[in-house]
Amino acid sequence: MRAISQGDIFTIYSDSLKTYEQLPAQVYNVRFSKQRGFFLEVSTALEIKESKIYGVHDAKCQKVLKSFEAFNRNLGVILSGDKGIGKSLFAKLLAIKAIGAGYPLLIVDTYIPGIASYIQSIEQECAVMFDEFDKTFGDVKAEDGMASPQTELLTLFDGMAMGKKLFVITCNELRKLNEFLVNRPGRFHYHFRFDYPTPAEITEYMQDKLPEEYWGEIQAVVSFSRKVKLNYDCLRAIVFELANGLPFKEAVSDLNIVNLERDKYSIMLRYENGIVALCKEYWMDMFADDEVSVWLMDKRGYDYVRVTFDPSAAQWNDKVLGNIILPDEFRMDYYNCDDDDVEEKKLIEAAQKTKPAYILIKREYGKDIHYAV
Repeated sequence: MRAISQGDIFTIYSDSLKTYEQLPAQVYNVRFSKQRGFFLEVSTALEIKESKIYGVHDAKCQKVLKSFEAFNRNLGVILSGDKGIGKSLFAKLLAIKAIGAGYPLLIVDTYIPGIASYIQSIEQECAVMFDEFDKTFGDVKAEDGMASPQTELLTLFDGMAMGKKLFVITCNELRKLNEFLVNRPGRFHYHFRFDYPTPAEITEYMQDKLPEEYWGEIQAVVSFSRKVKLNYDCLRAIVFELANGLPFKEAVSDLNIVNLERDKYSIMLRYENGIVALCKEYWMDMFADDEVSVWLMDKRGYDYVRVTFDPSAAQWNDKVLGNIILPDEFRMDYYNCDDDDVEEKKLIEAAQKTKPAYILIKREYGKDIHYAV
C-alpha cells in the first residue's frame, strides 16, 4: 500500500505506484474523466512501417528539433495539406525523433474545456501533437459564454507558462484555422505545406514498389495523375492492383478513386514557329466524352484562336511535362476581327502562316503558400 498526501487529504494507492521527477520520454494520450479530471494515458510506441520515406521529411524534422533546442520559448509547427499526402507520416517521424531526443510526446485528439490549462501545468520540455486540428478544434462549437476552442489555446501557444513546448498541428483545411494562428510566426514558427507527388516522385515510388515486369504501366499512372489528384494512399492501392497483373486501365476502374468534379487547367496552343496562345484557367472534366471549345489569347490579352477538342484524348508527354493533344485531334478557328484592329490582325495572320504543334494541358494547382523571393 502507498499513501499520498496533498494538504490534509490522503489518497491510498497500490504498491505499483511510482513517482517521477519528469515524465519519461514516451507517447501519452491526454484523457479526461469526471471522476479523475485530466490525466495522461501511456500509448503504444510509434513506428513507421514504410521502408523508404520520400521527400525531405528527415531534413525538415532535424531542422525543427535543432530550432526547438535553440529556442528559449515554445516552438510551433503547422503541417497542412490534403489527406494522404504525407502529413501524418511527417508528424510520426518528428514524434519519434523528439522522443529519441528525450522529449515526452502528448497526443491531443479530443477537445475538452480546460485542456489548455492542463497542458500548461506540465512544467517540462515536451512535444504536444494535435492531429487534424481543423476538425478537433475548428469544427467544435463553444458553449455559451465560453471562448472558442482555438481561442482557448492561443495563450498556450504564446508560451506564457513554465515549460518550453514543441507544438505540432496537422490540418487538411487551412481556412479553418484561427486567423491568429496563420501568419503568426511568434506562435507557429514553421508551416510545412504538403502537396501531391510530382511525376518524378510517382515514378520513383512505383519503381520502388512494383516488380520491374510491370513498369510498363507507370507511364499510364503518371499521365492519370496529371488529370486526377493522386495521393500516396491512391498510389499504394494502384501498386497493389498492378502487382497482381492487372493493366492500369482495368485496375483504376474498380478502385475507390472517383471523378467527383471538374478541375482547373491551363490550356496552351503551341505553333511550330514558337507562337503560343493560352487560357490560364479553364474548368473542365478531363474524362468527359463531350468536346470543349476554348478561346485562347496571346500575352497582350487578345482572344484570337479557338480550339475544340476531346479532353480524354490528351496523353502525358515527358518532354513538356504535361498532357498534350496532337493537331489531328483538335480543330481551330480564328477570331474575325475588324480592319481597325491592326495588331490583332497581324497576330492572326502570323499564326495562320504556320502549323500548330500541339495543345498542352496542365492541371492548375493552388499557389504556393510561401512567398517566392
